Order: sequence, then C-alpha cells, then structure tokens
Amino acid sequence: MTDPAPDTDATLLVCCEDRPGLVAALAQGLYGLGANILDASQHTDPVAGKFFQRIRFDYSELAGRGVSPPSLDRLEAAIGLVAERHGMSWSLRYGAEKKRVAIFVSRTDHCLYDLLLRHRAGELTCEIPLIVSNHEKLRPVAEQFDIPFHCFPVTPATKPKVEEKQIALLREQRIDLVVLARYMQILSEDFTSAFASQIINIHHSFLPAFAGGRPYHQAYERGVKRIGATAHYATGDLDEGPIIEQDVIAVSHRDSPADLVRKGRDVERAVLSRAVQYHLEDRVLVYDNKTVVFD
Repeated sequence: MTDPAPDTDATLLVCCEDRPGLVAALAQGLYGLGANILDASQHTDPVAGKFFQRIRFDYSELAGRGVSPPSLDRLEAAIGLVAERHGMSWSLRYGAEKKRVAIFVSRTDHCLYDLLLRHRAGELTCEIPLIVSNHEKLRPVAEQFDIPFHCFPVTPATKPKVEEKQIALLREQRIDLVVLARYMQILSEDFTSAFASQIINIHHSFLPAFAGGRPYHQAYERGVKRIGATAHYATGDLDEGPIIEQDVIAVSHRDSPADLVRKGRDVERAVLSRAVQYHLEDRVLVYDNKTVVFD
C-alpha cells in the first residue's frame, strides 16, 4: 500500500475497449499539462477485450503550464478529450478530497471496532461522519469514538420507509461509501442501485460457497477444511455482487460451529479492512460483475 496522497496527488481510473496506443495517449496527455506520473498500472482482459488503467500523478507543476488549482478545469477537460477520442469511461479523484464513509452494523462489533481503530491509527484515509444500525446495542461504541449514531429499527412492514430515510440521510451527509460491517439486513435493489459500486459488504464465507444465512453452520455440516470471508460490492442479488477481496484459514474436524465463528472473525476483519482500503485508494474498477483490483 502507498502512503496517503498529499494535497497535489490525483488518481485517474480508466476503462475502455482495448486498442493500441491507450497507455501512450494518457501518458502524453498528462505530460503535456506538466503532470508527474507517480505510479501507473494497467490490465487487459483478453476475453472481454477490455483495457483498464490506474494512474496516480502529481499536479503541483500544472500551474506553470497555465492550469490554476484548485479548479483544475483544464486538466479535467484535457483528460476528457483523450477519453472521448478513445471511448474511455473515467473517474478522477484528488488526494486532498477524503471520501466520506458510513458504517452500517447490527449487533456484532468485531468488524466495526477494527475499522474504527484502523481509522484512528491513520490506516484508512477517510471521514466517518456516522454509524447506522437497526439496533441500539452498538451505540456505546460510536460514542466511544465520538461518531454520531443513527438507529433505524427495521421490520418487514417498515423496511421500505426505513430505507428511504437511510438513503436521505446518506445523501444529506454526502456519503461516498457505505460499509456493511455485519449489517444483518438485506438491502433492497432500490437501495443498492442508489449507491452502485459504493456499498461494500462482508460475507462470512468464501463465496460462491455458502451464500445466504448461517454460512459457518453450512460449512460445519459440509465438513470443509477451509473457511473464509468475502468482501464484495452489494447489488440487488444477495451475495452475488462483484468480489473485491477474499481470504481463508484452516479448520479441522475438531472445530464446532462456535469455533468456526470465532476463527472466522479474524478473517472477516482483515478482508473487510483491505477491501475498504482498496476502495478508498481508488484501486478498484468494476466490470461484468467482476473487479480489477490494482496493487
């Protein structure tokens, strides 16, 4: 992982149909404006015929080429021209702009504590303006970290109205990323569509194995020798969204379902935090219900 981006760093993500000259076109366009490329990674999917690139660059010298921070209009216009010429979809984020993250939880606190401690230690460069839950149990954790806590009790009858209120709150708070840190509610398609590729869920199994409820118990009944966790973007299809990160640990016939739950928590914490960090550092591109995750 790289250190947090200074105020004059920016990260460009690009996706398009693969063709010759794409790397050169982007590099020359940035060079012509006086940008200094700090890191560049690209990937081509030969089956899909897709090209992907992540470029992190320093724009502190752009003012000498007639570009005036902080508007940077000419920089974005120049990138837009290259993108239009080559049919690229692209996004650009400035390092000075911290993403705003909302954490959704229910009653389980291990993933919540891990994220908050990593954030306090400076490992996750973002703002966390709120924690949302369907229970009051974890309010003391939010208070411990001095983060506003919003409780929305949910029943099948009230769920549509509750989600409307949650979406309104997230938009009011200008939230860029929602992290489902063991939030034990299935989000509707309306909710996931409102924040497409902006909701990361941690599922306590190595998907596609043991999707749905009680995966550790399913694993116990199947007698598996490895259990895992999967961080993925949430979509309208339960546990079917694009996978960002996964990991496994060994278990044995001696382990009870409770043992699997206990051992699995360590994997869940690590996998979720890595996925959140990848997203915050703009290392993830989504396509065809899959992801490219740049090193």
